[in-house]
Amino acid sequence: MKNSKSKSLLLGLCAALAATASFALKTPETATQDDAKPLHTAALAIPEAKPAEVQPAPVIEPETEKFTRIDHKIKSGENLATIFARLGLDKKTLHRIIHTNNTGKEFANIAAGKILQLKTTQTGELVQLIYEKNAIDTLIAMRHGDAFTVEKQSKEIQRQTTSAQAIIHSSLFLDGKVAGLSDKMIMHMADIFAWDIDFALDLRDGDQFTVLYEKKLVNGKEIDSGEILAAEFVNQGKTHKAVRYKDKKGNVSYYSPDGKSMKKAFLRTPVAFTHISSRFNLKRKHPVLNRIRAHKGVDYAARTGTPVKSTSNGKIIFRGRKGGYGRVVIIQHGKSYSTLYAHLSKFRKGQRVGNHVKQGQIIGYVGQSGLATGPHLHYEFRINGVHKNPLTVALPKSAPIDKRLLADFKKQTTPLLSQLDTIKTTLVASSD
Repeated sequence: MKNSKSKSLLLGLCAALAATASFALKTPETATQDDAKPLHTAALAIPEAKPAEVQPAPVIEPETEKFTRIDHKIKSGENLATIFARLGLDKKTLHRIIHTNNTGKEFANIAAGKILQLKTTQTGELVQLIYEKNAIDTLIAMRHGDAFTVEKQSKEIQRQTTSAQAIIHSSLFLDGKVAGLSDKMIMHMADIFAWDIDFALDLRDGDQFTVLYEKKLVNGKEIDSGEILAAEFVNQGKTHKAVRYKDKKGNVSYYSPDGKSMKKAFLRTPVAFTHISSRFNLKRKHPVLNRIRAHKGVDYAARTGTPVKSTSNGKIIFRGRKGGYGRVVIIQHGKSYSTLYAHLSKFRKGQRVGNHVKQGQIIGYVGQSGLATGPHLHYEFRINGVHKNPLTVALPKSAPIDKRLLADFKKQTTPLLSQLDTIKTTLVASSD
C-alpha cells in the first residue's frame, strides 16, 4: 500500500515537470511562424498600451421624420400668400421667411410658370421652401426651430467666346437668326451701329456682318448671350467696325479701331426696324388733305405700340396734342437742335415738360393720332428752327477716346480685332 502511494506521487511529480518544460519552449524568442500569427481569442488580443486620445463625440442623428414634398407650378396672378393659403400653410411662417433678410424679400417676386418646391411635416408645418429664380440663382428657406434661414445659391457662370457671320438676303432679323444669333444679340448689334446705319432704310441685299461675342453657360449649357466683343458691318460697300472697350473705372463703350466713339450726338432713327412710308419732301401732296403740303420730316411705318426713342439727350419742351400732328413730343437738344415725334398712340408714363431724357430713352409709342391714314411715326429734325432732312443731315460726332487711355485701349482691343479679321476671312472664303 505504501509502495503504491509512493509510485503515484512520483508519477504526478514527473507530469508537473514535463508541463513546465513544455511551457518554457513557447517563449517569444522561440515562437514558430504559426505561433506568431495574431490570436483570435479576444481576451488574449491585447494591443500595446498607447497614450489616451480624446475623440469627438459621435453625432447621433435622430430617426428621420417623414416629410411631404409639394411641387407647385405657379399660376398667373398667384403670389406666396395665395399659395400658402391654398396649401393650408401658416401665414406667420410666410412672414418670417419674407422678413428674414433681403434675400427673403426676393420670394415676393415669384413668376408664373415656375416651380415652387415645398417640404412639410406630417402635421403640415413647413420646413423647406425652394424657388429657382433663373438658370443661375435659387432661393432656399430652411426651418431651424421657430426661425428660418434664407440664402441664395448661385451657380458658376462660364463665358465662352464665339462668333457669327451672315450675308443679308431677306432682313437683319431673319438672316441673323439663321446665323445663330438671339433676338437680344441682333438688337445689341443694331444698337452699336445705329449712329452710322439706318436699318430701316439703308440695308441692301448682299450686305454682311461678322460678330465676335460671348456666350454664358452654366454646367455646359448655354443660358444667355453675353457682350459683343467686336463686330463689323458692311453696308452698301462701306465697312463699319466696332470694338468693345472697358476702362479702369468699369465704363464700357464701343469704338472704331482708331478710338473714335461709335456713339454720335444723334441716332439716325427713333424707331427700330421699320420702313420709310414717306420721305422728306417740301412739295408732297398730303394724303388726307389732298393738296400740296410740304412734308418736313420722315414717316416711319410701324405697328401701333412700337416704342419711340429720343434720338439724343435733351429736354422735353412740348408734350401734348398739336392739330393734325395728333399726340406730339418735342425735345430740345442744346441751343441749336430740336426733334419732333408725332402721331403717337400714347406717351411714356412719368414724363412731363421740363424733364430731361437720354439718347435712346422711350418717350412714346407709335400710333395714328391726328391726320394719319395708318399707324406711323412722323419725325422731324431742326437746326436753329430750320427743318432738315433727317436721313441726310450731317450729325455732330462725339469726342474720341481720351489720349491717356489710348495705350490701354490698343492693348485690350487689338487681339479682339485680330480674331474678327480671322473670322471674316473664313466668311469671304466660303462665299467665294
